[in-house]
Amino acid sequence: MHLSIVSTLYQSEPYLNEFLQRMATSAQQITQDYELILVNDGSPDGSLQKALLAQQQDAHIKIIDLSRNFGHHEAGMIGLEHAQGEFIFLIDSDLEEAPELLLQFWQAMQQQPDSDVIYGVQAQRKGRWFEQNSGQLFYTLFNALSEIKIPANALTIRLMRKPFVDSLAAYRERKLFVAGIMAHAGFNQQAMLVNKLSKSTTTYTLAKQLQLVMVSITSFSSKPLTYLFVFGCLLLLLAVFSLLTIGINAVLFNAVVTNMTVMLLATALISGCVITCTGLLGLYIANLQAEIKQRPRVIIKRIY
Repeated sequence: MHLSIVSTLYQSEPYLNEFLQRMATSAQQITQDYELILVNDGSPDGSLQKALLAQQQDAHIKIIDLSRNFGHHEAGMIGLEHAQGEFIFLIDSDLEEAPELLLQFWQAMQQQPDSDVIYGVQAQRKGRWFEQNSGQLFYTLFNALSEIKIPANALTIRLMRKPFVDSLAAYRERKLFVAGIMAHAGFNQQAMLVNKLSKSTTTYTLAKQLQLVMVSITSFSSKPLTYLFVFGCLLLLLAVFSLLTIGINAVLFNAVVTNMTVMLLATALISGCVITCTGLLGLYIANLQAEIKQRPRVIIKRIY
């Protein structure tokens, strides 16, 4: 198999036929040896039925029907695991990313034979004010907290070589943040600017976006726990220093110490101890989490 195209289905019925037609036209300009894998992520509309009808007319189409809605990232990873092509093209089926972009990605891959991944980056972020600024805030926050850096405004669309896709199978965590996993895997990845259309509605609700933020940060960073531990230590040291200073002044210079001052410092001392212990415990749990995930220690790109 030369080329695999992977896409997910969720409320995709209105534009599925157009997507399949345009995608097939683009793929056939590259090769006739291709497959088009559609992963139905528990779509509540008629997406699956439309896909099954299209499959009767096009033998290149393969359909994976999930038992329920597991999520966009999970569905996409299942599609990648079943892809057999030497090259794998991942794209959303909602037509926000034009299927014809396959040809541009293919050309870029041929011009850069050492590249393992060509991924799309949104040239200008679309959507309303909140969507634009919340996205920028997410990338800034993630890259500040995580040891793994991901490019701002990276899109789903990307063309990958099979060895890179195979390396993703080593990541077995249940809570997926695909952009982070792909960045963690390494290899030679190159960006391509893409003009993305914007729909009036999105299946990514605010709740799903917040969940993605929490999963991404907790999966790829223990820095918040480190900051908590450092803050606790500083608070503890400040409280101890203040108590010593007040005690010395009271003994040597007969300074008056009010009960309120003692209570505040005692509270700060106890709070510092609690926060320090909580941060330390959190760091131990973070190390335990890393062991449970069993991410690959290294990924071998090639042996010469």
